[in-house]
Amino acid sequence: MAGIWIFAENRSQALELLSIARSLADELNTKVSALVFKGGPDEQELLDCGADEIMYMPALAADQALDSYVPVISETAKKSDPDIFLLPATSACRDFAARIANRLETGLCSNCIGLKLEDKIPVMERLAYGGAAVQKVVCECHPVMATIMPGTFNAASAAPGRKGSITELPGPSASVVRILEKKAKEKAARNITESRVIVSVGRGFEKKEDLGMAKELADLLGGEIACTRPISEEMKWLPEELCIGLSGVQVKPELYIGIGVSGQIQHVTGIRNSKVIAAINKDENAPIFGVAALGIVGDLYDVLPKIVKELKG
Repeated sequence: MAGIWIFAENRSQALELLSIARSLADELNTKVSALVFKGGPDEQELLDCGADEIMYMPALAADQALDSYVPVISETAKKSDPDIFLLPATSACRDFAARIANRLETGLCSNCIGLKLEDKIPVMERLAYGGAAVQKVVCECHPVMATIMPGTFNAASAAPGRKGSITELPGPSASVVRILEKKAKEKAARNITESRVIVSVGRGFEKKEDLGMAKELADLLGGEIACTRPISEEMKWLPEELCIGLSGVQVKPELYIGIGVSGQIQHVTGIRNSKVIAAINKDENAPIFGVAALGIVGDLYDVLPKIVKELKG
């Protein structure tokens, strides 16, 4: 094997991809190379967490798009000939990965939720039919390329004192795409993918002001509030980064509580790795009860205040 590459825009992406890359590399007896921006993740931390080589990329100028690195990375890959190339399935990297795959004349398995070796062959998994099925994909092209859904793997554990090589790639190429303006986007207080307890709200809530009850419960449990797609996209009661599901984020808390959440497959897909799923819904036939370990059939406006009162007591 010629090696496994990962590309990451930031530290959290790098540590997650290093986790699966190191696991694969140990099975294949090969090395891991991390492509990161200079001034980004700490180089010793990357080495400690599984990288054998760090390939630094000079930081992009304010008006340069990520696509400016497509030619540089593509040419470097042609020379180094990696066998597996992993990137995060973020909005920016999905398009970036596809452009690199095109230049390398290889396939790309996007939005992977799993990756393992079967007889030394990488087998990728991704959701199909709106999350109702899992599709297994084997790429017969070279290199094998995949974008990994954030939160799929745990961050890599450090083994202090590991050594490795450090190189620097050429700067970005000229591109017809330039960034003219950046506008700050309102962000949630915390990244819910890191929360141990998540209280998720759905259409069962009648008014935006009523979400305060769910927020109070989340605070009492030391958790965070989240939501289904209609709450963030249609009603715009909460920021979209708090949306869980197929088109939102994937979470794996120790406790997930769905309040007024029907449990459509698009949402359940995002909570499938939760250790304990609990639900409150007045419809006893709501799909959420099919995946919940604990459930209360009742009106959230009656049940939720009683739970909050008990916790306070």
